[in-house]
Amino acid sequence: MHDIETLATDSLGDSSYLLTSGDEAALVDPQRDSWDLVESCARNGVRIRYVLETHVHNDYVSGALEVRAATGATVAGPARAAYDFDHLPLAEDDEIAFGDLTVRAMATPGHTAEHTSYLVFDDAQAPQDVAAVCTGGSLLVGNAGRTDLSGDDRTEELARAQYRSLRRLALLPDATRVLPTHGAGSSCAAGPVSGERTTTVGAERRTNPALTVRDEETFVGERAAGLPPYPAYYHHMGPINRHGPGVLGALPALRSLTPAMVEGLVGGGARIVDGRDRSSFAAAHLPGSICDELDERFASLVGEVLPFGARLVLVLPEPAGEAAEEALRQLLRIGFENVAGHLPGGVDAWAAAGRPVRTFRTTDAAELAARLDRTRVLDVRPERPEGGAPGTVGIPLSELPRRLGELPRDREIWTVCGSGRRATIAASLLDMAGIRVTAVTRGGVADLMRYA
Repeated sequence: MHDIETLATDSLGDSSYLLTSGDEAALVDPQRDSWDLVESCARNGVRIRYVLETHVHNDYVSGALEVRAATGATVAGPARAAYDFDHLPLAEDDEIAFGDLTVRAMATPGHTAEHTSYLVFDDAQAPQDVAAVCTGGSLLVGNAGRTDLSGDDRTEELARAQYRSLRRLALLPDATRVLPTHGAGSSCAAGPVSGERTTTVGAERRTNPALTVRDEETFVGERAAGLPPYPAYYHHMGPINRHGPGVLGALPALRSLTPAMVEGLVGGGARIVDGRDRSSFAAAHLPGSICDELDERFASLVGEVLPFGARLVLVLPEPAGEAAEEALRQLLRIGFENVAGHLPGGVDAWAAAGRPVRTFRTTDAAELAARLDRTRVLDVRPERPEGGAPGTVGIPLSELPRRLGELPRDREIWTVCGSGRRATIAASLLDMAGIRVTAVTRGGVADLMRYA
């Protein structure tokens, strides 16, 4: 008898899996902050024997070494991953066993060159039947993993490999549970995916467009077309995970800073990230700060607009206890470790210390529609499927920091996106650069097109 627990990380659109048989377990593709899970297993008398990696991750810092340090588990992963740390390399048909479960490696290159899926067999029930398959970034719920993360020169080669890997996976029995790592909200997917975390081979064979496509050439063409940009921090995840990230052992405490300390840090190059809501930020914020509301997308958007490794100062919703923990947890997941601390009291404490604050105007899509013909509009969505409203300039938010010099400074610019979230971040970047700005924080381009 076995149990499979899905451990969802909504902020990244990913899932890890705890495979348990009796009092032994294996953890598949863990997040860096797996400390609570490790403690839960210990309390329940479950020993984590293995940590399995399906591939060298591009979207988060792996928690494999954290789990090994806490439990003594063996880290196992693709033989072709070339990890720099001690691990058990698994090639095609290599097996590990714990409890009554046997896990067999199945090479499924495509999402990455070394990508490996894992077939799970329950020896106590039906040892010849595949109970589940951990598919990582290969077969997803309703799609497949993208194949361009290793560079343009390898995209076609990996797309062809992905086509063949998916066909191999589709040959598994219909009832086989499919346990993908990437899901809705992950930029590792090659297109829209279902909100469901898991599926079955039979369901995907019938409905997944990556499996129903008629031939390899069509598949390869579709893999290369229309992919949205992925966050800039992705470029740093592979090398960190291949080398092996530093072990933290627990979530660090976030230091409290005074206004004078913040001023000194900013003078030394630190960047201020403000996690309050967009309206509060626009009404008053520290000069040079970026508005990034503290929700499940917080860290990934930090990774889009700030240099990797930048030293950060946080301004957070008050009281900042839980907010500080959530912000730090998300940042550590994507390798932003250089967090100097947070400013208790936020803008009020800053202003009370005699420091200046900045503000900018906000509006809704209806007002922008009424004056569209006489307004300079910047659309910062990742892609512009409708082509954008007439007369708007499109620069994806991830490209905006390096393209600010392209924007005129003689007139106010109005920022817009799909919902107001990215438009507010863009407005904070323009405000930092001394460009007059109004942010469309209520509504987005779809509303604008309806009003116009």
